[in-house]
Amino acid sequence: MNALILKDKEVFPTDEVLENALKSSYPAFNKLRDELTATDVRIEWNYYNDGKAWMGKMLFKKKNLGWLQIYDGYCTTSCFFMERHLEAIGGLDITESIKTNFYQQKPSGKLTPMTVNIHTAEDIDDTLKMLDFKKKLK
Repeated sequence: MNALILKDKEVFPTDEVLENALKSSYPAFNKLRDELTATDVRIEWNYYNDGKAWMGKMLFKKKNLGWLQIYDGYCTTSCFFMERHLEAIGGLDITESIKTNFYQQKPSGKLTPMTVNIHTAEDIDDTLKMLDFKKKLK
């Protein structure tokens, strides 16, 4: 797996920093950010010492829906789900390979991560569906 690249604690992920890191996938990130804003999801950037990198927490009101990670040339969005959600996830209208990867993941404690790689604007729809599903969970 590729390494996160926003490693400098002193360099906040501004638009310029993100554009330099994401390169040709920056327009997709920008569209994702616009779509998140339109659905009342905000990105809160924090530097995490355990991963030694900046990550974006995707928040709906006070609920943490998932994480946004920046890699060299693309970004990922990840949500974590409990075992009781596994059956419902099977019915989500998202790319089959994302579901397959999810079901092959090892849980981290009681949670299993679902990750969507975002290279182009076409990849955003799966993230929005994943986040919408997560919003509705109790």
